[in-house]
Amino acid sequence: MRNMTQDEQIIECEIRLLEAMKAGNIKVLDELLYDDLIFNIPTGHTITKSMDIENYQSGIMTVSEIVATDQIIKSINNISTVAVTLHLKAKYADQIVDGKFRYLRVWKLFDNSWKVVAGSGFQIQ
Repeated sequence: MRNMTQDEQIIECEIRLLEAMKAGNIKVLDELLYDDLIFNIPTGHTITKSMDIENYQSGIMTVSEIVATDQIIKSINNISTVAVTLHLKAKYADQIVDGKFRYLRVWKLFDNSWKVVAGSGFQIQ
């Protein structure tokens, strides 16, 4: 990642994150999520990294389609904030999720490794 701009690094991390969510790839999710992550999910609940990973590991959360559009990235030093629209088809705790969501993720650089430290999401359609 050394020869890429910060925004390019974040775009790559965002792609890896979405691919990991779709594949239920716990190893990549573990790499990309900060240990003390807090995230407000569309239900209004606040979850942690361990809760998020458990949702994927147990099969409570399964993603069949995820497409990102309207991405905006703003960076200050070693912190980048991403606002993105996700077209999401998934299943969460036996409920079908199918719609457009707006997410905000905060990425921070730790020893040459970008991690999501906080975020939130809500349905827009």
